[in-house]
Amino acid sequence: MYNFLPIAYFEDNFIPFSDAKISIATHALHYGTGALGGLRGIPDPQDSTRILLFRLDRHCQRLSTSAKFLHYDISAEKIEETIIEFIKKNQPSTSFYIRPFVYTADLGIAPRLHSIKKDFFVYGLELGEYSSPTGVTCRISSWYRQTDVSFPLRGKISAAYITSSLAKTEAVESGFDEAILMNSQGKVSEASGMNIFIVRNGQIFTPGFEQDILEGITRDSVMKLAGDLGFKVIERPIDKSELFIADEVFLCGTAAKVLPVLQIENFKLPESRPITEKLRDKFTAITENRDPKYQDWVFPVSL
Repeated sequence: MYNFLPIAYFEDNFIPFSDAKISIATHALHYGTGALGGLRGIPDPQDSTRILLFRLDRHCQRLSTSAKFLHYDISAEKIEETIIEFIKKNQPSTSFYIRPFVYTADLGIAPRLHSIKKDFFVYGLELGEYSSPTGVTCRISSWYRQTDVSFPLRGKISAAYITSSLAKTEAVESGFDEAILMNSQGKVSEASGMNIFIVRNGQIFTPGFEQDILEGITRDSVMKLAGDLGFKVIERPIDKSELFIADEVFLCGTAAKVLPVLQIENFKLPESRPITEKLRDKFTAITENRDPKYQDWVFPVSL
């Protein structure tokens, strides 16, 4: 069971979470015509009167951009102001996750994006570790990542997550923790809700945007951190067979942060993961506002 934060933002008002409800006839429920965001918040370890948000501006901008695919004009500034007020209303005291969501809010059955009401809500829930911090096992999914020619993959559109859900359940029901999806060209794309990196011979590789991946904010952060730490990061297509012989493989995302991969299919990966651990330690320090070089990535909210 999740512990939801008590106050939600719904239909332009802050109301009790339990009262924030939509109709069973809501358009987005039937057609996946929504776009989601997600970001973590933690109490400031150095100041209990503040909450720290990681790269709030980027998260708000991505949701604003995603909303354009729904023909919905909502500014990043509006989203940011709402999230800040949402935190102040809830006064969270533990690590939590925020879910802002834009969607087609009319009641009806015609699939369309024109001449239909759009809306925006925000809720949150307490969230510690999303996955085991020691790492996860993965299988190669039989489901393929969508292609940008038929789906707007530059947006975080809710309908896309049917594929993620199928892949995740397939992985868990076959004895693994997580799924790795290939794209339509048979190259590595991403995990069910995370981007993927591999390490070979001291270099870091990750699929580029042309491999039908999500433009992950944590991915972007990891790439910048790796470069600053002196590692070469190369964006290129990755073959399935490279996963099995990699020195290290790790996943990253808002909920999971930086997550080591222990095994892929029946191939166990090396137990020594120095680059993954260095990146994870650095990332954690930044999110806790312990690294002055990256203070502009951390947005403090005073309660």
